[in-house]
Amino acid sequence: MTTPPQILDLFAGPGGWSEGLRALGLRDVGIEIDPAVCATRAAAGHTTIRADVAAYPTTPLRGKVSGLIASPPCQTFSAAGLRAGNTDLPLCHQVLDDLTRGHDTRDTARAACSDPRSLLVVEPLRYALDLRPDWIALEEVPAVLPLFEHTAWSLAGAGYSTWTGVLNAADLGLAQTRRRAFLIASRTRPALPPEPTHAEGGTSADLFGDELPPWRTMGDVLGCPPGQVVTRGNHTTGGSSFPTTGPSWAITGRARSWKLRSGQGWKSNADRSTSRFERVISEPSFTITGTANRCKWVGNGAEERNLTLAEAAILQSFPADYPFHGSRTSQFQQIGNAVPPLLARAVLGNLVPAALEVAA
Repeated sequence: MTTPPQILDLFAGPGGWSEGLRALGLRDVGIEIDPAVCATRAAAGHTTIRADVAAYPTTPLRGKVSGLIASPPCQTFSAAGLRAGNTDLPLCHQVLDDLTRGHDTRDTARAACSDPRSLLVVEPLRYALDLRPDWIALEEVPAVLPLFEHTAWSLAGAGYSTWTGVLNAADLGLAQTRRRAFLIASRTRPALPPEPTHAEGGTSADLFGDELPPWRTMGDVLGCPPGQVVTRGNHTTGGSSFPTTGPSWAITGRARSWKLRSGQGWKSNADRSTSRFERVISEPSFTITGTANRCKWVGNGAEERNLTLAEAAILQSFPADYPFHGSRTSQFQQIGNAVPPLLARAVLGNLVPAALEVAA
């Protein structure tokens, strides 16, 4: 019996892409090296090969992969890190050119990199050129977009339709203004980004009758929508009622004054121009990162308590009870580093039909 082609997920993480696929009726096989992350995936029911993506051979996979997904580690390119990847960009571009020509120079380039992790961003092209999947979806921080554009150029030469760009998760239904670079490629249909489902402030109906609702807010997804009355008290003292837009498990009900304060400060004035240190609960959150365990809920100017693991998961569109494993720090890092499942589903929506046709 012939085994149907698989969807391969490189640097698979806790299952953001996998959950997006599951919502579309598909499954993937992930390659992931972190034992705690592998335990999370196993508990969530996602198939995983524990291995180093950069060292894993592609030859045994030839003819067996219909779709390729990858979110290379972003620490060396992230604004929250030291950005050693910026120094290593020329080497990354050189290796992409070499792979396109059929030469694997990764070992030599890795030894010359300021941070060897920078070179992980070339791995998707290595797998793509060796395996020739029908479709490809890549995600990274916006700083990696030039490398994705270079990768797309190489894929176009191999017969793929490609699209590269930056998507804002809030435009696709998340209560978070998370901006990430994507590369979408297909050998069987035009590669297209997902259409927005929401817009900042909402939009009025146009000539075609289309209308977009406003961005979803933290209050929308964490519970206690505006105007809901919550009673707190006990049988001795009685209770008190108040309107709230805060999380359903918030300490107090100082409604619309609740803010989420980031634990990550601005590194420069340039960052400050595009990032906000606090967001009111009636807005989407800022980008949830691996340092989300340092985020605080603020009421009347005073820090009340930390963002909980469940709240961080929900803001990333994971279920509140998703079975994250490992230390508390590791669990927050897994949440922050993951592709939000809702965003993954939106991106894959235009690619999955091709995978279904191949599997059929």
